[in-house]
Amino acid sequence: MASFYDRFILPKLLACACSSPPMMKQRAKIVPRASGRVLELGIGMGLNLGFYDPRKVDAVVGVDPAAELRAAALAAPRPEGLRVRIEDGTAEALPFEDRAFDCVVCTFTLCSVHTPAKALAEARRVLKPAGRLLFCEHGLAPDADIAKWQRRVEPIWSRIAGGCHLTRPIASAIGEAGFKLDWLETMYVPRTPRIAGWNEWGAALAD
Repeated sequence: MASFYDRFILPKLLACACSSPPMMKQRAKIVPRASGRVLELGIGMGLNLGFYDPRKVDAVVGVDPAAELRAAALAAPRPEGLRVRIEDGTAEALPFEDRAFDCVVCTFTLCSVHTPAKALAEARRVLKPAGRLLFCEHGLAPDADIAKWQRRVEPIWSRIAGGCHLTRPIASAIGEAGFKLDWLETMYVPRTPRIAGWNEWGAALAD
């Protein structure tokens, strides 16, 4: 059973951090590129829903293991005409058939899944041939001094931030999962602590 902290305090902390203007600006760089039948990994509170283009998207299917977050996603604002379905599930064991989606969207999710390699393998499994993974994630910084502090802080950070990790590589993990990077951009997100601010976003193709 989830603790009082996990049920009532953590969602408010995540809402504050994940919906900050810099984070929402990053989401807006990725989500509008989605098209066809879309799967969103770790849909959380549904913060991405407002960025989907219903003229390009047939439907958005979101998965998340947390009931409180799924309820928030169902109530989240979205464009008129956008078809949305929210399901209970984890990124490492998706409840969908092979080659079921044209696009997988993954934003600020790989930091908190239990096994990123399994989550990416599942994303690749459910994508159609030449399907796209659209991603925007924070992770291990390229600067040694910042990476050192990320490693120092991570054990405490992870406990208070719902299992979020600071030191996971992003682009390399996507490549190791068998995706082919189509484009990639990186930067430290403005007005964000650098230990949590290294951001990588782009698109990768499934073979």
